[in-house]
Amino acid sequence: MTDILLLAFVFLIAGVIAVPIASRLGLGSVLGYLIAGIAISPLLTLLHVDVVSIQHFAEFGVVMMLFLVGLELQPKMLWAMRAKLLGLGGGQVVLTAAAVMAVAMGFGVTWTVALTIGLVMALSSTAIVLQTLTEKGLIKSDGGQSSFSVLLFQDIAVIAMMALVPLLALPELSEALAHAASESGEHDAAMSLVEGLPGWGVALVTLGAVAFVIAAGALLTGPIFRFIAAAQLRELFVATALMMVIGIALLMSLVGLSPALGTFLAGVVLANSEYRHELESDIEPFKGLLLGLFFMTVGAAINFGLLFDNLLTIVGLTLGLIILKVVVLYVLGIIFKIKGSDRWLFSLGLAQAGEFGFVLLTFAVTNAVIPVDLSDKLLLVVALSMLLTPALFILFDRIILPRYANQEKREMDDITETSDIIIAGHGRVGGIVSRILRGGGISPTVIDFSSKQLEMLKAFDVQAYFGDATRPDLLHAAGIAEAKLFIIAIDGKDQITELTKYVHHHYPELHIVARAVDRGHVYDLWAAGCRDIIRDTYDSSLRMGRSAIEALGYSRDQSERMIETYKEMDQRSMLLMAEHHDPDTPMHKNEAVLAQFNETRGEWEDELMVRMETIMAEKRG
Repeated sequence: MTDILLLAFVFLIAGVIAVPIASRLGLGSVLGYLIAGIAISPLLTLLHVDVVSIQHFAEFGVVMMLFLVGLELQPKMLWAMRAKLLGLGGGQVVLTAAAVMAVAMGFGVTWTVALTIGLVMALSSTAIVLQTLTEKGLIKSDGGQSSFSVLLFQDIAVIAMMALVPLLALPELSEALAHAASESGEHDAAMSLVEGLPGWGVALVTLGAVAFVIAAGALLTGPIFRFIAAAQLRELFVATALMMVIGIALLMSLVGLSPALGTFLAGVVLANSEYRHELESDIEPFKGLLLGLFFMTVGAAINFGLLFDNLLTIVGLTLGLIILKVVVLYVLGIIFKIKGSDRWLFSLGLAQAGEFGFVLLTFAVTNAVIPVDLSDKLLLVVALSMLLTPALFILFDRIILPRYANQEKREMDDITETSDIIIAGHGRVGGIVSRILRGGGISPTVIDFSSKQLEMLKAFDVQAYFGDATRPDLLHAAGIAEAKLFIIAIDGKDQITELTKYVHHHYPELHIVARAVDRGHVYDLWAAGCRDIIRDTYDSSLRMGRSAIEALGYSRDQSERMIETYKEMDQRSMLLMAEHHDPDTPMHKNEAVLAQFNETRGEWEDELMVRMETIMAEKRG
């Protein structure tokens, strides 16, 4: 018991210390876990801990992750991905395996061993890539979705690979392995539902298991969870969710399928379930802990003695593998028209070997396909490539992405038609203002800095110009000198304030309507010279307040008068505060503002309460 507690404490304290530091340095949580594993590796060796056994247990985090990914995908969405799934995924596995096989044979390796190495190295790390893409908010991007398609195909392909590998056994290794097994009396005691069955029997059992998962997910999940929910015990619901995932994984293992694939399929089936969000919240903490443990075991499992004895060879093989996979993936990105920075995200993100590589290499050694000494070196290549993956994402974030951001900037549009009204920004605020004006037969000049937004507007035949509305030359071209009204609806508090200052200073007669992000921003805009300021969410908040009053039984007339009373008092208070506001001094440190607030607060609140109670009393009267 003490040994288990000590081991759990070591892993937990390593993660708790390393991950926050890595995240603060912008390295991401995955690299933090890997570093934590490397740091505790000597201690685990001292304690004679079997890291590989822990790694097999922690791999269940990958199973849970794919179940959660499946919950996010509806069957229609999965069907829509079929081209990328088969084209990108199939192309990546085939081309990478062939290229690695060719290189290996060039070094004198027999074709059976070379093919096995190619299959192992064709796989990428589902755990690292999906975790990193999710953390960075890139999973929904074109590069992220393409990466997911390849990873999903790889997880499916592992099944075929594990069926193929035993057929590639080397006779001399097979005889040696059989002789060693007979002398030691060892035999494979693993349970399997398909052991001893003919090929057609295996296929039937496999299809039956998949059909059972789909049917059970669609028909039994609802009644089971409704039965459990009747007990009103949160922990029982969590236990049921875990039971479901573990049961599906066990069934898939028994029929020789990938547990990750089976749970992913179950997740897709449950994507429209009323219990989807509950399942996500129950499984997520376990998934996170197990994935963190898995990444730490990858770092801890690195054989530094063997690595240092063959440093140049292993580092060279690792870098060569990453470069080869980047080239293959980049070419596929071109073929499948993945554009710009998304192509690099796709290429760099999948350039490592994956966790299933550990499984396949162990399987290959067990089946006498690859010699043990070669397998040990390849295990280091797999682990080292996974360890370098966060660095590839950092390369993408800090070097490649900024360059593409600069290259992808389009030229400012030439403004050919001007108007008395200029709207800066056509997002969720400026767009509504523009539609209202156009509905009244008024055509404003709209300027927006989002290419995607303008492409959407063009599809609906709405005239807008691409450009940075904070640039003086563009404002001049838009006819600001002759304009009567300038509406500022761009994003960014500082940008709005600076634009207001510039326009008010150079065109003092121009009426400015400015969007304020919050109450403090109102004071900044007032100091900048704007007198027509609209606060984000202010009107919607007043409407919610009115609805709340009506829900309490008061009439529409009463609720509207109460809201108007509040607006009047609030605007009066803001005007008093704005007169003392200093943009260079934080609000909570401005003594004049604080003095004004303390002086009028009691009087303002008393007057508001009296006026509100007078309106509310009409109901009682």
